[in-house]
Amino acid sequence: MEIEDTKIILKKGSPPDIKPFVVVGIPAFNEEKAIARIVLQSQNYADKVVVCDDGSADLTAAIAKRLGAIVIRHKQNRGYGAAIQSLFRVAKKLNTDVLVTLDGDGQHDPNEISKIVKPIIQGDADIVIGSRFMDDRSTVAMPWYRQTGVRFITKLTNSQSKHNSVTDAQSGFRAYNRKTIEDLVMFEDGMGVSSEILINARKQHLRICEVSSSCEYGNGMKTSKHNPVRHGVDVVTSIVKLLVEDKPLTMLGLPGTLCLITGAIFGVWMLQIYAAEHYIVTNIALASVAFILIGFFALSTAITLYAISRLAKKAANNDSQ
Repeated sequence: MEIEDTKIILKKGSPPDIKPFVVVGIPAFNEEKAIARIVLQSQNYADKVVVCDDGSADLTAAIAKRLGAIVIRHKQNRGYGAAIQSLFRVAKKLNTDVLVTLDGDGQHDPNEISKIVKPIIQGDADIVIGSRFMDDRSTVAMPWYRQTGVRFITKLTNSQSKHNSVTDAQSGFRAYNRKTIEDLVMFEDGMGVSSEILINARKQHLRICEVSSSCEYGNGMKTSKHNPVRHGVDVVTSIVKLLVEDKPLTMLGLPGTLCLITGAIFGVWMLQIYAAEHYIVTNIALASVAFILIGFFALSTAITLYAISRLAKKAANNDSQ
């Protein structure tokens, strides 16, 4: 991570009666057409604006820097999640009270920042999401295939918890309080980071709420630089990986056991045929071996991950004591 020509002054924690220190973080990749408007409008609601230029080949970084934003530069494109992680690191250095993130392509309206921040200022939430599905204007403008994809990903993300369900798990327009900025851990470099944040926030019992936000899809604006299919596969893969890490016995152990049972059934069938007709049906034999091997490896992996998870939790509990 490289921060260009920026002096970061660390501020001591502010008493509750003093205006919170608000930072707006903007992940951007080749956004020279929109970045100026986003930075200028965001400055009306923030003490600092930070732009993470994720390996852009255009003038995104130069424009943001000229307008007074703190600019973080990734030498190459590392992904949306990596940009969000860099913004969180700088927010910690700035001793931020509230971090607001919004996309650099102009889809989100910076004039709604005060609405996103309000629940945190009032102490009602740790994370606030600007949901596109609480306002009919946004859903009408959003292409149907993106609506379908976002709703599916949101259901998958919500499946991790019966509480704190959200309507828009993929919205990049969010606000985070100081506790979340300091404690939340992220590893995903791609688009899956949005769901990872929510899943990890629920594990840490952080309060999540949503407010309605608009989203601009008209006027010839591209909805995203990412291929929707690739985007969806990336996010779903990340969520499944998180689910496997969190519940290995359910996600791997149960399918592994079913594979072992299926392999055993094929094996018994093969032996019955051999006992009656004295020859081995190759296809049945191969199916039996394949299911047994898959089941064995899945079950072994599940047990190993579960053991690692238990050890990690014990270590965390010992550290907290």
